[in-house]
Amino acid sequence: MLLTSCQQSKTNNSTDSIAIEQASFGILKDGQAVEIYTLKNSNGMTLCVTNYGGTIVSWTAPDRNGKFEDIVLGCDSLTGYLKGVPYFGSLIGRYGNRIAQGKFSLEGKPYQLATNNIGNHLHGGITGYDKVLWAATPINGEEPALKLTYTSPDGEEGYPGTLSMEVIYTLQKDNSVKMDYKAVTDKTTVLNLTNHTYFNLTGKSGSTILNHELRLNADYFLPVDPTLIPTGEIRAVTGTPFDFIKSTKIGARITDSTDIQIKYGRGYDHAWIVNTSNDTLRLAAVLTEPTSGRTIEVLTTEPAVQFYSGNFLDNTIIGKTGITYPRNSGLCLETEHYPDSPNQSKFPTTVLKPGERYRSTTVFKCSVVK
Repeated sequence: MLLTSCQQSKTNNSTDSIAIEQASFGILKDGQAVEIYTLKNSNGMTLCVTNYGGTIVSWTAPDRNGKFEDIVLGCDSLTGYLKGVPYFGSLIGRYGNRIAQGKFSLEGKPYQLATNNIGNHLHGGITGYDKVLWAATPINGEEPALKLTYTSPDGEEGYPGTLSMEVIYTLQKDNSVKMDYKAVTDKTTVLNLTNHTYFNLTGKSGSTILNHELRLNADYFLPVDPTLIPTGEIRAVTGTPFDFIKSTKIGARITDSTDIQIKYGRGYDHAWIVNTSNDTLRLAAVLTEPTSGRTIEVLTTEPAVQFYSGNFLDNTIIGKTGITYPRNSGLCLETEHYPDSPNQSKFPTTVLKPGERYRSTTVFKCSVVK
């Protein structure tokens, strides 16, 4: 059963206390206890996070009438996640997105990772960071935060180097959720961390995201091959179904059968290159749901955002309140480096060496259009 305070947060948005609440979320097969934490800000927004996979289980936000509803996909219990879900709300690594055939070389040495997606390596492999138990430290205050740490041993899922990571989720006063990532390694490795939250701003379980409007601050995207590995081409979005420079309904061109890229992804499952190529925090995307008025601005230090339109959801996974999630019932905006960067020298590097510090920040800012 989902954490009681998480359930209450959907209907009771009292601002009497903004301390972080903690409760049991279940027990893993090896006996480890899993916890869930509820962060609440002074506006009544809540964020529920479990230390299993660093997963965002629930996120409530107001519509234009002030009604708070859950805007993310997920499960009511740990059992639901353990049965297998498509990375609902989880931290992703060691390498977010895909690596061709699970192969890459570093400093002249070849590495072979698990091939868990159409012959390629996806989201860290069989047991990525979405399936491990992170150590959690609540940080109470006006802007409550949850610090998550995990040390990935040398050779885990085939990756070199012992990697020490820290991820902090902060629920800010302006209804933003800030995600700060840090990491160090003792051997040269590759690293591409992200979060895989599925949004549906209607707040209505089972509805689609096709009427959501999306603007991407990106003039270029990365075409892919039939297995969704980037071809190496950087293509202008102008004149294609991938042009979201102006806010556009997601469903407007998602079934354009004349575009081979739409066919390969069964919709959108591609990386867009964020305009302005530097590591400052800058706007990557704006997502709006016209009926509720809910809007999310995505700001990031990452060079790309993977827009995934939930094309492989198929009504087989039982989600919150016992409903199932149909195709296109949620979308992801995964801020990250480019897919398959370890094999493509023209892409920004994802190599992390001893003595270097990995840092990345993404902010999801919620607001309302009247």
